[in-house]
Amino acid sequence: SYEGEEVDGFYEGEGFICFEGGNAYKGLFSEGRMNGQGTFTWADGVKYENVQMGDGCYTWSDGSVYEGSIKDGLRHGYGFFRSGTRPISYLGDWCNGKRHGKGVIYYDEEHTSWYSGEWVNNVREGQGLRRYRSGNIYEGQWEKNRRHGHGKMTWVTANQEYAGQWECGMQHGFGTHTWFIKRMLQSHYPLRNEYVGHFVKGQRHGHGMFIYSSGAMYSGEWVCNKKHGKGVFVFANGQVFQGEFVDDRPLQCPAPQGAAVRAKKQKATGTRRSSGTSEQLHQTNFTQFTFCYSFVLTYFICMVEKSTIVCALGNTHILGLDIELDISLLLELLPREDREEELKQVELAVLRHVSKLRKAYHFYSVLGCSPSPDNTCTLTKLQFWRFLKDCEFHLSKSLTEMDRLLGEIWGFLNFLGNKPPESIHCPHEVLLFRTFLSYLVRLAFYIYHEKYKDQVPLLHKCFLEMMSRNVLPFACRIQGLLFYDEKFTLFAMSYIDKCWEIYRDFCRPSPRAPFEPIVKMRQFLWMLADFKLISEQLTASRVVGIFVKVGACLPRITGINLDMEMVFLEFFEALLECAVVYVTEDTVPEK
Repeated sequence: SYEGEEVDGFYEGEGFICFEGGNAYKGLFSEGRMNGQGTFTWADGVKYENVQMGDGCYTWSDGSVYEGSIKDGLRHGYGFFRSGTRPISYLGDWCNGKRHGKGVIYYDEEHTSWYSGEWVNNVREGQGLRRYRSGNIYEGQWEKNRRHGHGKMTWVTANQEYAGQWECGMQHGFGTHTWFIKRMLQSHYPLRNEYVGHFVKGQRHGHGMFIYSSGAMYSGEWVCNKKHGKGVFVFANGQVFQGEFVDDRPLQCPAPQGAAVRAKKQKATGTRRSSGTSEQLHQTNFTQFTFCYSFVLTYFICMVEKSTIVCALGNTHILGLDIELDISLLLELLPREDREEELKQVELAVLRHVSKLRKAYHFYSVLGCSPSPDNTCTLTKLQFWRFLKDCEFHLSKSLTEMDRLLGEIWGFLNFLGNKPPESIHCPHEVLLFRTFLSYLVRLAFYIYHEKYKDQVPLLHKCFLEMMSRNVLPFACRIQGLLFYDEKFTLFAMSYIDKCWEIYRDFCRPSPRAPFEPIVKMRQFLWMLADFKLISEQLTASRVVGIFVKVGACLPRITGINLDMEMVFLEFFEALLECAVVYVTEDTVPEK
């Protein structure tokens, strides 16, 4: 039946029609057909408002609602759907009535459980972010509604994180699993339990490396989450065991740890080394794990358990093994009969100032970093450079010279091989607290040994001189542009990776051993000229003034030596200073 207007026997204008079976339509007609604005109601109560081509609104009898694009009576294009029976809503792309394309779906009214990403025929497929009601988050690739491909999962409730390959919803392939432990600030254990290697169906299986928060490390074969097969285990005190493991245990018992401690102590004081542990040390082979070379270098300086150790001579280890000084290269420069006393006295000097140095270490280790979820903060070379600049070490030696002097301090380089030359000036290199202290003892000697060359204990006097002249008056007083303001630092750090690439592109081999790639101030000027950045505001003489300001060179009566070398911190801060000069208020609106 039809009620409404007619023209020449055709329904025209506004009307109401009821069909057999109970379906009904109320709205506009044209030439006897439904055309224009209207509402179609099916017999089961489903309602559709507007035209069936374009945008419209569906209302189902259970209370479900759809608002958005329609094609041939189906949801097609962009639209919003809200279920009437469950607390589910979806906003995004549709194709032929199904979620298809990009969109976000909420699984509860509080919007604590949701997925935002790509869809294929109502199935999560492609790249997406899933937040679970527990707070756990997965971001990565999906296939058939399951985690599949590369992705990162953060278990907030369990303080764990995994980044790597997934298959059918499980960890499968290569990845990194990290366990976070909330620590006190300035903890003696700044490492995290972390596994880097292969997984099979959610378990550690294949080749992998596990680094423990105490500083111990295992690198080798795994079967079903257990150490099984050939592997190398480095104990927290630095002792190395290489051999077969079965069911998470070594087949042979490692040598007593005291032997390793005595060997290390004897080496430091110049006595004859025992050969057993040393031979195992030299035989250690990490070539199967070359992808983690720099990672191994960093963590192999073990943060060992803090305890008082009694050496073979009956003397106590003053600082404890967690901050044992690695200064054997310095001790070899001293008379053999003085080495033991020199080591003891410099350890006492360090112990006197260790709390202040730990405070400085923590202060600089958080510069430019986002808050750590477990209060683990480790100093990078970039932050260490800032410390050296603030404490005016660069007035005695350039940062590049100091990098070269410190480049071979690590005792374990004897069996891992020297660091690649290009890594000597890497800003991302991590320095543990014990390395930080060892570096300071070494720098104190190189800077002040001439002043105290005829006095004993030499290392002790050099260290105290450095503390009184450099560290105590100036540490934790930030200079330079990069770290002076938190907001500016956050902005600048977003460009640091790209600027590091540019730095490396302009590096040329140094004329000094070990002939590592480095940038000179002259090359920095040429770079600005190549980029056409030299202008009326940013002149060459203005750039030279910036070199002096960032401490890349010191002003002299004879002028500036443009062959002076720049570490990345100086390069980056010089770029920032150039940007401040080059970009004026007049040019900003034009940009």
